[in-house]
Amino acid sequence: MTSLPNAGRPVQFGPRLSVEAVEEGGFLAPRFNADGLIPVVTTDASSGEVLMMGMMNAEALLRTIETGEAHYWSRSRQCLWHKGATSGLIQKVVQIRVDDDQDAIWLRVQVEGSASCHVGYRSCFYRSIPVGPFGDAPIPLSFEEAAKIFDPVAVYRDAPNPTQL
Repeated sequence: MTSLPNAGRPVQFGPRLSVEAVEEGGFLAPRFNADGLIPVVTTDASSGEVLMMGMMNAEALLRTIETGEAHYWSRSRQCLWHKGATSGLIQKVVQIRVDDDQDAIWLRVQVEGSASCHVGYRSCFYRSIPVGPFGDAPIPLSFEEAAKIFDPVAVYRDAPNPTQL
């Protein structure tokens, strides 16, 4: 079992002993990948809009459960990341769901400040990909959000951009 302290008592994930126990059982038994991470899709609790996709390690998942605020594992910074700690765009958890085989998490959140993307848009999914043949031409993207909600330079100042090439 995986455990981390929680106000003096351990929080534990159940064992993954059988398919039936994982799919039909009454205990959280997450399956983390080889890097110790589990994917998380985060949506706006009111509109259902997809805000972001991130990753959690065991500590991030447990802190999210314990605090009711979203925590992730930042692959670019290689550290635990409390969403909104720098920007003030805290994601308050309304509901946490796990998929059938417990290898993906869905967070439904309310965002303080109404944006979730470090680029300044409301959602990290601010562009769409058109469907159809393009031949040898680069595939264009269409902006679905007309404007940024905030100025990332003003909010993050000299913090390094987490986007890596």
